[in-house]
Amino acid sequence: MEQAEFDGRGSRIRWTETPGAEPARVYVHGLGSVSAVYHAHIAARPELAGRRSLFVDLPGHGISDRPQDFGYSLEDHADALAAALDAAGLTGAELIAHSMGGAVALVLAHRRPELVSRLVLAEANLDAFPPPSAGSSGIAAHEEDDFVTGAYARVLQSVGPLWAATMRLADPRALHRSAVGLRNGSEPPMRTILEALPVDRVYLQGELSGELEGREALRAAGVRVVTVPGAGHNVMFDNPDAFAAAVAGQG
Repeated sequence: MEQAEFDGRGSRIRWTETPGAEPARVYVHGLGSVSAVYHAHIAARPELAGRRSLFVDLPGHGISDRPQDFGYSLEDHADALAAALDAAGLTGAELIAHSMGGAVALVLAHRRPELVSRLVLAEANLDAFPPPSAGSSGIAAHEEDDFVTGAYARVLQSVGPLWAATMRLADPRALHRSAVGLRNGSEPPMRTILEALPVDRVYLQGELSGELEGREALRAAGVRVVTVPGAGHNVMFDNPDAFAAAVAGQG
């Protein structure tokens, strides 16, 4: 396990990694998730073998620290992720990022462009104020203290066993602040960042999630938008073949 300080107060962001060739692939999870759980089975596939791979848990999630005085905005998460990549000695990494992790990866690419050479985004948040059906919207709808003292337990019971399995490893206050960060978005907005970035960009949309808003504008900006058959929000579980092919640049 590796770690790096991210807040100037001794709190540490942590990751596990496998050795291999550069450029490294950095896997970033979504809200209430854990990177290795969502991505290790992808990185282990034969078409992705031989590449250095990092599975980073964002602050407040998984094995990383969960300081109570941290903001957990998209910018905060991006700066913490940058601290991990700096400590790992990385530049020009490929980021494979899911949901909220995709938004964090976009902010990182904007703030620290030398760290990112390619983006593979799986159903990443591109806009502030996600629809009410989004899990982050339901969490952010609560006041912070109310969520921590009561609603968190109810949310765990309602989200289903898959998400609950990793969400219960997240700090409730960090989870809420992260959801609020998603609701607030970034400046410039994540979608604007994605359209302007000069690196190779792939966006994966699960077929079962419906049409991606602004698809044609993204394509016009050079983003390769892929609809993944038979997949919902968790593309890496629903269609791992297509997910791995996109990471490998084959799909």
